[in-house]
Amino acid sequence: MTSAASTPKGERRRAALVEAASALLVEGGFDAVRHRAVAERAKLPLASTTYYFDSLDDLVAAAVEHYSRYELAQGRERLEEIATRNRGVGAVVDLVLELLLGPEHAGREADAEAVLLRYERLVATGRRPYLRPLMRTLAVELNDLISEILARSGKPVDAEELKRLIALVDGAVVAALVEVDPEPRAAAAKMLREALS
Repeated sequence: MTSAASTPKGERRRAALVEAASALLVEGGFDAVRHRAVAERAKLPLASTTYYFDSLDDLVAAAVEHYSRYELAQGRERLEEIATRNRGVGAVVDLVLELLLGPEHAGREADAEAVLLRYERLVATGRRPYLRPLMRTLAVELNDLISEILARSGKPVDAEELKRLIALVDGAVVAALVEVDPEPRAAAAKMLREALS
């Protein structure tokens, strides 16, 4: 017998909940993902969140994976553009930062806020042990993609050098976020451009 969750309607409802939770996560961090908020965003009954997910942790994990896989897919599409068109350092830096910091938002303040929220989510993952295996898997995929971007752009790096480059970006971002008028993406771009030049 087929459960309601595995029917086309059930799959659509589950996907709507995951997309709603993912959007809330990106906009407001882990604290924004609550059963009621997700159900309202998905325009579904509150009970659907507990019907399709065993716990809030399961829903959060599905949201994290959904958004991360979306970003990885976007990065792979952009990789194909770089492979066929522009291989300049600027294009490579932009793509790597898009993968590490998320897409650029219009306006300096909006972009700084989006980067801050992203780093808050990354740090908060440490307090959620149930996310660690997923985050490790996603980190491997992200690192592989960044390595491929750099290799196709004529700047291959080994695993240790890649770690160093990511740490350089992270350090530049965190340092910039404590400034009065933060520009984390610009600070990270400057450091990464210098490292790759």
